Amino acid sequence: MSANALLLSASRVGNTPYLQHALEFIKPLCADARKWIFIPYAGVGMSNDQYLEKVRIGLSSLAITINGIHEFDDPKQAIKDADGILIGGGNTFQLINELYRYDLIHLIREQVNLGKPYVGWSAGSNIAGLSIRTTNDMPIIEPPSFAAIGLVPFQINPHYSNYQAPGHNGETRAQRLYEFTQVDPLTPIIAIQEGSALKLQDSKLTLVGDKLGYLFHGEQQEIEINAGSDLSHYL
Repeated sequence: MSANALLLSASRVGNTPYLQHALEFIKPLCADARKWIFIPYAGVGMSNDQYLEKVRIGLSSLAITINGIHEFDDPKQAIKDADGILIGGGNTFQLINELYRYDLIHLIREQVNLGKPYVGWSAGSNIAGLSIRTTNDMPIIEPPSFAAIGLVPFQINPHYSNYQAPGHNGETRAQRLYEFTQVDPLTPIIAIQEGSALKLQDSKLTLVGDKLGYLFHGEQQEIEINAGSDLSHYL
């Protein structure tokens, strides 16, 4: 496997412009990949064209071209012809439903494992794990399966925060992830905060950025992962 993937927690950190914080992480992946395909299926709150333009503006400082998969009659061929794959955030259930509808799950996994770079953020990172069972999103549509692309052999939880508003009585994020580990104690979850990302390069996995990550696995709950940690043992 020669995968190159960048799995961003979010498209922004704080009040920074769209994707600006991620440029330093994305740029190295563009050295040999100039022609990228963007998959906007998660963006239910805007049109595909609007989402594409938003991403083009956000990544305009990079010497790459970005086309939307919706612009092509044959989405499979569009992925094969591209040098790299971008998948944006939004609703994870809608995203994976569309990937199944166009039969793209296995193709994306195959292409990335052959060396084609992959950049995902939020929902686009969530689907890089084993399944979407640790998404934060509302299940607005019922996909054929929760099984995801599986670029990494664990669950991902993006936008991680365990903040609980005063007086709010719903579960915290940590409690929700704990529930997953009680049902599936064998599968790890790596939760990443906004501003951080998981970087997969060949057989090495690293937590990049300056924020802590967190591990949930069986009886291990919210175990801190330092920025810069080598997580290759989870591959």
